[in-house]
Amino acid sequence: MENQEKNTENAPAVKPAYIMVQMNAKSMEELNQRYAQFAIPILHKYEGQMIAGSPAPIVKEGDWNGNWAAILRFPSIEAAEGWYNSAEYAPYKNIRINELQTEEARIVIIGGL
Repeated sequence: MENQEKNTENAPAVKPAYIMVQMNAKSMEELNQRYAQFAIPILHKYEGQMIAGSPAPIVKEGDWNGNWAAILRFPSIEAAEGWYNSAEYAPYKNIRINELQTEEARIVIIGGL
């Protein structure tokens, strides 16, 4: 039992991961109806949470040409990658990319500290 406790104590801590999203939706209503209502439950299945989202973020530097920004939190990079690359999410990602955006979105996965 003592060896198990020592191994747990020495195991590296799993760090959270964040996905930053910047996109320009053709229609926020259509984005919600055709994408968000289906993608959010899949996000939760992979232990993801939307911790911030805004159609009008405050831009301090650089260009902003989107109408939606969001930050998603996952328990690990593996969980974030699992969600983004999952078979369940694929059809909704395809709809978002090919039908609901006016241009290519910016999706970035960042490892937490």
